[in-house]
Amino acid sequence: MKNYILVGCLAALALMGCKKYLDAKPDKALATLATLVDMQALLDDNLRLNTQTVYAAEVAADDYYLKDAAMAAISPEGDKRIYNWEKGNQFEGAGDGWYYTYSPVYYGNVVLENIINLKRDAGNAKEWDNIKGQAYFYKGIAMLFGAAVWAPAYDEATAKNTLGLPIRASSDFNVVSKRASVAETYGQLLSDLKQAAQLLPVSQVHVMRPSKIAAYAIISRAYLMMNKYQEAGLYADSALKLNNVLVDYNDLNTAAANAFTAYKGEVLAHFSIANPAILSQSNAVVVPELYQLYQPDDLRKNIFYKSVGTNLYAFKGSYSGGNALFFGPAVDEMYLNRAECYARLNKLSEALNDLNNLMRKRWNKNKVYVPYASSDKEQVINDILLERRKELLMRGLRWGDLKRLNKLGYNLTVKRSYNANQAVLLPNDSRYVMSLPEAVLENSGMQQNP
Repeated sequence: MKNYILVGCLAALALMGCKKYLDAKPDKALATLATLVDMQALLDDNLRLNTQTVYAAEVAADDYYLKDAAMAAISPEGDKRIYNWEKGNQFEGAGDGWYYTYSPVYYGNVVLENIINLKRDAGNAKEWDNIKGQAYFYKGIAMLFGAAVWAPAYDEATAKNTLGLPIRASSDFNVVSKRASVAETYGQLLSDLKQAAQLLPVSQVHVMRPSKIAAYAIISRAYLMMNKYQEAGLYADSALKLNNVLVDYNDLNTAAANAFTAYKGEVLAHFSIANPAILSQSNAVVVPELYQLYQPDDLRKNIFYKSVGTNLYAFKGSYSGGNALFFGPAVDEMYLNRAECYARLNKLSEALNDLNNLMRKRWNKNKVYVPYASSDKEQVINDILLERRKELLMRGLRWGDLKRLNKLGYNLTVKRSYNANQAVLLPNDSRYVMSLPEAVLENSGMQQNP
């Protein structure tokens, strides 16, 4: 009972502090964790640490659209503004992305500040390392989710001089937040994730707890967002060496409301979102050009989609096993990460091997699968990017992909229509970097994004 009370107190404290945007002064007594059991109990607060991931990047991405009637009924208003790429007042009311980002950071800091007061010895070393590793992981992944929303695409030439996120290294709310550079933001989150990878066990009792494999996978994701292919490929390979098992979609029920089982299959660590109305199956319609990319014998066409009208389809293929969208790392993402990195590093045979191994598990076994094959580097890269979009939709990744690919010169222009008005998002537009919540600026004095 003590542990539940402790978690409840700290959860309330985190809620108070983050909702006041890191300026409240907490009762230090509440933030004192006496045992490793206390610390693990705090990190097992799955509601706040695993199932309330910031979802703004998915709202802004181009894999879906809203019909006018659905758009008119959407709440909160900020989600509408994000959808239409309108700056300002994007995070007012429900769906507070800033809280979803900095609550895990706060939890991680509380654990890291308290665990040093407990002696690490032969009897508790594994548990001590595991808990410390989890704390670092939650900080790192939360910052990566936040960077996709509030930081520009990583550019080595400008990263040191461009504003990123505030780095919270302490649980003390009296420390005023200041924005770090993009280079410092990525440097810190990678440092946290790498420390997590060193400390965490290969596997956990449940995928709600992050593991070494999950840490490798998220490091790979971070490096790919930075267009650093050597590093992204290395960490994807490290993850796949520990778990490379793909689900054969032939074994799934294509007619099921959701063909996947929660916490199973290719999931390396479970992270999902709070299922906002704007991304629900009743409102979000998959863009026709994406649905039409799937060939008839591609099992994903039935496993990922359900009909919601004449030639209208909604996504039903979340690895969460339900309606909540899955944003965590998974085996399929690592195959695609490694394949892209191989291709960009001129290892075309290895790239195609990864791509075709994935596709064979997605193809109707009673039909002939014709493998991808090419000796042209750009063609192989484009094939991988095509399958990446078809495989990883509604995973919180597309927005980051648009940013990094446009930085490379892919010139992807995105358009949306609402009430006969068209919104256009040009490559490298400043609107790819969302507005910080106005309340954050008022309380901290931080500079707003342009």
